[in-house]
Amino acid sequence: MVWLVAMTPRQSSLCGLAAHGLWFLGLVLLMDATARPANHSSTRERAANREENEIMPPDHLNGVKLEMDGHLNKGFHQEVFLGKDMDGFDEDSEPRRSRRKLMVIFSKVDVNTDRRISAKEMQHWIMEKTAEHFQEAVKENKLHFRAVDPDGDGHVSWDEYKVKFLASKGHNEREIAEAIKNHEELKVDEETQEVLGNLRDRWYQADNPPADLLLTEDEFLSFLHPEHSRGMLKFMVKEIFRDLDQDGDKQLSLPEFISLPVGTVENQQGQDIDDNWVKDRKKEFEELIDSNHDGIVTMEELENYMDPMNEYNALNEAKQMIAIADENQNHHLEPEEILKYSEFFTGSKLMDYARNVHEEF
Repeated sequence: MVWLVAMTPRQSSLCGLAAHGLWFLGLVLLMDATARPANHSSTRERAANREENEIMPPDHLNGVKLEMDGHLNKGFHQEVFLGKDMDGFDEDSEPRRSRRKLMVIFSKVDVNTDRRISAKEMQHWIMEKTAEHFQEAVKENKLHFRAVDPDGDGHVSWDEYKVKFLASKGHNEREIAEAIKNHEELKVDEETQEVLGNLRDRWYQADNPPADLLLTEDEFLSFLHPEHSRGMLKFMVKEIFRDLDQDGDKQLSLPEFISLPVGTVENQQGQDIDDNWVKDRKKEFEELIDSNHDGIVTMEELENYMDPMNEYNALNEAKQMIAIADENQNHHLEPEEILKYSEFFTGSKLMDYARNVHEEF
């Protein structure tokens, strides 16, 4: 049985408004649905960026004194002091917790528990933290290698890598693979061609003899992280020399090493940055890189300086780090000093160091 209910004019009007409202809502939802591909596009871009980061050699190497372009690694001291705990001292961290964390590190470095850190103790700690960065790179490399070796046969050819690299740049992977297979000319811009040329040189260098142009997982690690291989470290040094050695004599003089990067100083702030550039590089050249203090840096000296697992370098770094904060000049680092100079060691400034040191320790 169906009941028929008569509606008043007011009820009829309300129903009409409701129907109109539902129609308008449907239109809005339809417009929203048609607008969504833009979000898919940004998702695709993020995925491409992530893929590129996975297969491209990183610009920055943790625990290595120089960047790939020859600039000083400004975060080096924090990297070799904090190891994997680098994110634990950001500006948003609660100061009291950060102080305690720093004192926990102090206690670990202070092996003989005499409440002060010697150069030898700091040297051992630097080597331990550098090893942590190495282990992290090995762990990440397993994932990155899997991205370029989807068939899991344990090696990757240069052509296979080139396909993945260009796909990460937005090219169609299938079309690129087909073009390479048929030895056709790739349609890529000049900048990408230059990057490919540099990557190819690096690829060939990472390919241990007998050369077969196929990289294993260990060789791919050297490709991404030259600090893991003596041969690749030499290659990195040659690249830096190529950029800095202005007279081509295969040695670096102080003026060559401290020469300013391309660009002109436009204001006082720029001048200050350039002054700091010269001062920092001059100190590094004279105190650490030029080991025999003859005013010239050879490739061998630069290679030794950049080797993260060089124990002699680690001892020099330890002495330099202690000297920065050693206010009482006793050649040791004490709790008050490490808290006062926390920005140098952790990148964060921890205030009220003297008042809190005994409580935190």
